Amino acid sequence: MIKALIYLVIILIGLIISPYLSGLNGYLYVAIGDQELETSLIFALFAAILFYALLVCVEAFVVWTINLILNSRLLPEKWRRKKARKHTLYGALALAEEDWAEAEIAMAKGANKGEIPALNLLAAARAAQHQNNTAARDEYLLQAEKDPQASAAVQTTRLRYLLQQGELEQARAILDQLNPTSKSKRPLLRLAIELYQAQEDWNALKLLLPIANKRNILTQDEFNDLNDKTNRALLNSAADKNEQELEKAWHWLSRSERKQSAFIAQYAIGIAKFDRKDEAVKMLFKALKNTPNQDIFKAIATILSPADLDARKHIFDLEKKYADDANYQACIASLYDQSKEYRESQKWWQKVCHQTPSKNAWLALAEAQEHLGEQNAALQSYRKAAIF
Repeated sequence: MIKALIYLVIILIGLIISPYLSGLNGYLYVAIGDQELETSLIFALFAAILFYALLVCVEAFVVWTINLILNSRLLPEKWRRKKARKHTLYGALALAEEDWAEAEIAMAKGANKGEIPALNLLAAARAAQHQNNTAARDEYLLQAEKDPQASAAVQTTRLRYLLQQGELEQARAILDQLNPTSKSKRPLLRLAIELYQAQEDWNALKLLLPIANKRNILTQDEFNDLNDKTNRALLNSAADKNEQELEKAWHWLSRSERKQSAFIAQYAIGIAKFDRKDEAVKMLFKALKNTPNQDIFKAIATILSPADLDARKHIFDLEKKYADDANYQACIASLYDQSKEYRESQKWWQKVCHQTPSKNAWLALAEAQEHLGEQNAALQSYRKAAIF
């Protein structure tokens, strides 16, 4: 269009100035070998312009002819690509509607000549997964994995599907290859957290949790709950192994965590298993002065035995201070149960059931009543326990 305007302007200029140049024709003499050419300058100028215009027209014709030939040869390929885009659109709409069967078929068809085949194949694998068609799903993932840029996404997707299936060992093998670190993508870190929990690999989870917290993979409440669960599991598993593992797990906790009563109680129960009862009791009594709660009282009732007269006396002497504390009441009742003083334990379990009734409290009261031969009362307690 621009060239045509330029030619038009040149022609108009020529028409305008031609009357003024009519008397100044000029003279042009060209000799090429034996050939001679004599003409006026004005004619030569217009001849050059005409030649250039014809040359441009010939060039445009040649280009048009070549494009026509090429397009005619590649036309079936264009049709296939257009059809692939159409299938991809139908597949995307089916995914949005959660029509998994239709989505799988459409996405698989669109992958052959699609612009991003790996994307179609991943979508088809997702649709197959929702239909529990694992064979087709794995085949789509294998095809998508041929694209080097999609390799990591395919591995993460395969890991997610194996985890959903419960194939934990295969999922763990893939996760170990991906090696989640602080630089890993958020979906991979979340999958790692889920897999470690499913496998109860608390050591790996303990290492990953600070990264998850820093990257905001979990909410603060989720992090706190999972961190507490992990610490408890580590202390439990370590106590079942040996004293060295227990000490390792204890010192793996942060300083603030080692001051929490729940972990103190758990650690005390653990070291009491390794002939360190005095140290455990001392630790619990110290914690009792600072933060008396259910965990500490439960641990005391668990560790002490009827032979620990001094420690039991110390607990009984705290009645004036904690008489209205249901946790203290349950602790005293448990100590009386240990020494088979069921008359006294019955009194304390009744206080617990009156103040903070629970299934365990009613069951404990029923057992004490059974030992005392109060069958009707025990039956009533069992009935109340069944309500919870």
